[in-house]
Amino acid sequence: MSDPGLDGRLGARIRALRAERNLSLDGLAQRAEVSRAMLSRIERGESSPTAQLLGKVCGGLGIALSRLFAEAETAASPLLRRDAQPLWRDPGSGYLRRAVSPSGTGSAVDIAEIVFPAGATVAFDNRRLPGADQHVWVLDGTLEVDLDGEPVSLATGDCLLMRFDRPVVFRNPTAQPVRYAVILSHGASRP
Repeated sequence: MSDPGLDGRLGARIRALRAERNLSLDGLAQRAEVSRAMLSRIERGESSPTAQLLGKVCGGLGIALSRLFAEAETAASPLLRRDAQPLWRDPGSGYLRRAVSPSGTGSAVDIAEIVFPAGATVAFDNRRLPGADQHVWVLDGTLEVDLDGEPVSLATGDCLLMRFDRPVVFRNPTAQPVRYAVILSHGASRP
């Protein structure tokens, strides 16, 4: 099951990041292209935002979604056992996200395991995260990725490097869940 306190911690983390950047609620809402009222509910932990909505907020803050989750979690050990790995379920698509890598270690890499339900779709606008990229590695099943109109079909074992420079849509076209890993690097992009 999902961590029931995670929405509150995510909201507090968004509020803290907004304050660090000297952004008003209106300023972040405008940059993220979300309503001020929705952003306020998220910050107060009164809303269970979708992955797409959190992606927009993270874009407005200039961070990746995985960084928001990593910094909202409490671990500071280099070891994070499976039973302690935080889970979050996207209320929109139903996908389950497990934060695999320990947070608070200073690593420039975040790893998440995603279980994406049959027939699910989720879209992200990844154009606001320069210097970051991610690998999507399919562990079991089939995943379709649309990179701003360029479709890519991934099967078990396939790995796709994605830069954060265009919108992306993830789809599970099958009747079975697909399980994949996202390995996100916050370091400088390589040529």
